[in-house]
Amino acid sequence: MSIATKTGDGGTTGLMYNRRVSKWHPRVEAYGTVDELNAALGLARASSPNAAQNSRLESIQKDLVILMGELATQTEDLPRYAKDGYSIVTGDLTAKIDLIVREIEGRKISFKGWATPGANVAAATLDVARTACRRAERRVCMLHEAGQLQNAEIIIYLNRLSDALWLMARDAEQPAS
Repeated sequence: MSIATKTGDGGTTGLMYNRRVSKWHPRVEAYGTVDELNAALGLARASSPNAAQNSRLESIQKDLVILMGELATQTEDLPRYAKDGYSIVTGDLTAKIDLIVREIEGRKISFKGWATPGANVAAATLDVARTACRRAERRVCMLHEAGQLQNAEIIIYLNRLSDALWLMARDAEQPAS
């Protein structure tokens, strides 16, 4: 089977369970922006010499696949999605992000004023990922406000992730010890 299915040539795309929606649908915009975030995290991982951080980022990327799957499922199909064994975003995923935040904050990284991205490549790529995360959060909030998002934990997860990415970027700016 070719990747070029041609099913989207008319301006629609597929969701889970063969649902078709316009490519500009808010649900597509939300999971598409999370996909961009995932790619930005891949760039951050490829740009960083820090093995521990790269492992952390890869774990987050895998969790984002769970998040995208849930976003790519219409609300009325979520019971079937869960019954079929797909994972959903839970407080456990958010707790993993909270651990990252606590660990980095425990190092007492000092910072005053507004962050200016670009101190080094590793930090800059994390800031790009952070801004993609904030945009994804806004798109998911739009779904929620339109009554098209059942799981508000997704918003919490993305909010915490953007905070963690900000901290990771500031951490990457620190001189090696």
